[in-house]
Amino acid sequence: MKTLSDDLVTFAETLADTARDVIRPHFRTRLDIVDKQDESPVTIADRDAEEAMRRLIEDAYPDHGIFGEEFGAVRTDADYVWVLDPIDGTKSFVTGLPVFGTLIALAHRGRPVLGVIDQPILSERWIGAAGRPTTLNGAAAKTSGCTDLAAASLYTTHPSMMDTDDRRTRYDRLVEQVKLGRFGGDCYAYGLLASGHVDLVVEANLFPYDYMALVGVVEQAGGVISDWQGKSLDMDSDGAIVAAATPELHRTVLNILG
Repeated sequence: MKTLSDDLVTFAETLADTARDVIRPHFRTRLDIVDKQDESPVTIADRDAEEAMRRLIEDAYPDHGIFGEEFGAVRTDADYVWVLDPIDGTKSFVTGLPVFGTLIALAHRGRPVLGVIDQPILSERWIGAAGRPTTLNGAAAKTSGCTDLAAASLYTTHPSMMDTDDRRTRYDRLVEQVKLGRFGGDCYAYGLLASGHVDLVVEANLFPYDYMALVGVVEQAGGVISDWQGKSLDMDSDGAIVAAATPELHRTVLNILG
């Protein structure tokens, strides 16, 4: 796809601004937490932020689709579909850790062409869009350039994401070969990768609203992101993710995981 229009990028920022305004007053306050069917937590901040973004999309782009974590999907057969996760990392949010984020993606015919990772508390926002370099608060972001697995830093939100014995075995084999392995970070780790502070993020068992926004941010910063078989991510991917600072590092990791 050619360079994404200024109007769509500006609108994505408006969505992120709106979610920030909803989420910030709830951070480190006493919240009622509801466990969803998959046992993941949700709060009023998640729901109100998504509702606010959905209203803006319906008003500005009524022919676009919406796929959100909290309120489901409408018009997903449209050419353009907004993919929303109002708080990626709700467990971090409810325990007071400012490493959660709002994820906003725009997919064109199933492929992500724009991604936003917004950290409302730290006021940090990564934007990656087709034909444009990734930015962090308006300044260009670039991956580390690391090509050597033995020198790489690896983040994973939690090892329990490796939801089969085979995946866990392969993942453990990878962890043994990196310089530094850390748990936590949620979507924030991918922003750190785009800015050159982290070299690898490897996860599994994600949903489209968890990973679609990450694609543009990582790729337009010079990194590579795919599933564990090396396939490009889209709305139908299986949720097993490898994000790497360089193509060389990405290939090395795929040889271990794939």
